[in-house]
Amino acid sequence: MKKLSALTETFTESVIREMTRICDAAGGYNLSQGFPDFESPRVLKDAAIAAINAEHNQYPVTFGEPELRAAISAKAQRYNGIKSDPDTEVTVTCGATEAMIATLIAIINPGDEIIVFEPFYENYAPDGRLSGATPRYVTLHPPDWSIDPDELAAAFNERTKAIIINTPSNPTGKVFSRAELEMIGALCNRWDSYAITDEIYEHILYDGAKHVSLASLPGMEDRTITLNSLGKTYSVTGWRVGWAIADAPISKRIRKVHDFLTVGAPTPFQHAGVVALGLPDDYYEGLRAHYSEARDFLLDVLRDAGFAVSMPRGAYYSMADVSSLMPQFGADDDFAFSRRLIDVIKVATVPGSSFYSDRAKGRTQVRFCFCKRWETLHAVADSMRRLGAPA
Repeated sequence: MKKLSALTETFTESVIREMTRICDAAGGYNLSQGFPDFESPRVLKDAAIAAINAEHNQYPVTFGEPELRAAISAKAQRYNGIKSDPDTEVTVTCGATEAMIATLIAIINPGDEIIVFEPFYENYAPDGRLSGATPRYVTLHPPDWSIDPDELAAAFNERTKAIIINTPSNPTGKVFSRAELEMIGALCNRWDSYAITDEIYEHILYDGAKHVSLASLPGMEDRTITLNSLGKTYSVTGWRVGWAIADAPISKRIRKVHDFLTVGAPTPFQHAGVVALGLPDDYYEGLRAHYSEARDFLLDVLRDAGFAVSMPRGAYYSMADVSSLMPQFGADDDFAFSRRLIDVIKVATVPGSSFYSDRAKGRTQVRFCFCKRWETLHAVADSMRRLGAPA
C-alpha cells in the first residue's frame, strides 16, 4: 500500500487528552485536561435549551450568526479596546482551536516562519506544521516565565510571517505585560509580521494582573488576529464556539478556510453565546474569586507534597518541577512520573515535555490544572498525603 502522510509523522495525538483517557480508565482525579468538572451557569444552559426549542437547529450563517458577531464586537470594544466591524471583521469558528488553524492556513505561504513561545499550548506546533509554516521557538524563562529580549529579537527575520502569543498563558499562567506586548508589536512592525493572540483566559487573572490585548496597541490594529472562545470563560468547553477578530482582508481569507474546514459552529450554542457575552461584571468577579481560591489551595497542597510549583498570574494551570520526587517514584522522565502518579494516588497531570519543542527541557516538569469543584480538590489533597510511600 502507498505510504500515508509523512507530515502526520511529525507530531503525536494530544498528550493532554491522552492523560484524560488514562485517568478515566483508572477512575482518577483529572488535573490534566483544562475543563471544569462543576456545573455550567444555569442561565447559559437555559439559553441553549431555549435556542433549540426556538428551532435554531440548522446550518448557521457560515461565518457566524449576526447576533453573536455583534455581541463579540461590542464586548471586544468594551473590554479589550478592539474596534471591529461585526459584518466583515469577526469570524465565528468551532472553538479557538479551529480559529487558530484557520488563521494560520489563511496567512501562511511556503517558506514562512512563525514564532512560538515555549512552553506552549500543545496545538501550536502541529498547527504550524499543518499550515506549512516552520516554527521558531523562543523560551519563556522560569520562575516568572520572562522573555529574553535579545532572544526574541533574534528569532525575527524576513521570513517571519507571524508570532503566536497566548495571554494569559497555558501552561504557565504567564500574563504578558503591556511593555512586553509593546516590544513584540515593535518587532512585528519592523519585520512586517502578523501577531496571532490567543486570549481565551482573558478574564481569569490574579494578584492585580491586567489583561492587555495586543490589537489595542497603536500600530497593531491591522496586523493582529485576536482569537477567543466561550469555553473557558463561561465553563462550556464542549460547546465549541470560538472566534477570530481581524482586519477585513485577513478575515476574508479566514472565512474561506473556515467554510471548508467546518462550515459553521453549532447554531444553538451561538445564540446562547449572545447571552453569555451579555453577563454582568459580577459574573467575572465571581469567576476570578473562585479560581484564585482554588489556585492558592492546590498550590499549597502541591508544595506540602514536595512539588516545586510556579505561581500563575492568569489562566488555571501551574507548572511544577518534580525532579526531587522522581527518584521516589522510580521515574526517569515526566511521562513515567505522570503514569506513576495516576497508579499511586489516582491524580492525573500532564507531562511537561509535551509543551516544548525540545522534550528534554520539560523532562522534570508537569502541569496541573485547578479548574475543579471543591470536592475534587479536597479529594486530591487527601490523595497527596499518601505520597510518602509509593507502591
